[in-house]
Amino acid sequence: MNFSENSRIWIYQSNRELNNVELKRIEQVLNNFTAEWTAHNNQLKATAEVRYNRFIILTVDESQAGASGCSIDKSVNLMKSLEQEFNINLFDRFNIAYRDTEGITSASRNEFEELIRKGIINSETIVFNNLVSTLQDLNTKWEVSFKNSWHIQVFGSLVSA
Repeated sequence: MNFSENSRIWIYQSNRELNNVELKRIEQVLNNFTAEWTAHNNQLKATAEVRYNRFIILTVDESQAGASGCSIDKSVNLMKSLEQEFNINLFDRFNIAYRDTEGITSASRNEFEELIRKGIINSETIVFNNLVSTLQDLNTKWEVSFKNSWHIQVFGSLVSA
């Protein structure tokens, strides 16, 4: 299925990496959900994926039918059920993911601030901007350097010059 670059996306970041068994089950749940996802009885052109065993990304191409409040509520309820089933947190917006020498990891806000103070995270560190809202932005503005993300506005005063 091809999706417009203007397709809406929602990113849910797990507070931990998912293992292969969890990943397989979550992908099955997501595929079943998107196959049946509707808005006002109109089938949504939707897909879902898990990237880097950590990020659940829902995509809706609204050229066919737009996501409504009720359909978005359905997706939020699905994410809440995944949280329960897998003992993960998908709604902590200050669980901040970034790339380091080990791969992708995440930290709480306080931990992230401490990593900046120690110089472990700097202006060039790749962070994940989970606030992007279109497929085009996912492809171009999701994985960005700290200095080019919203993170700089919140944590910039902690970065050494």
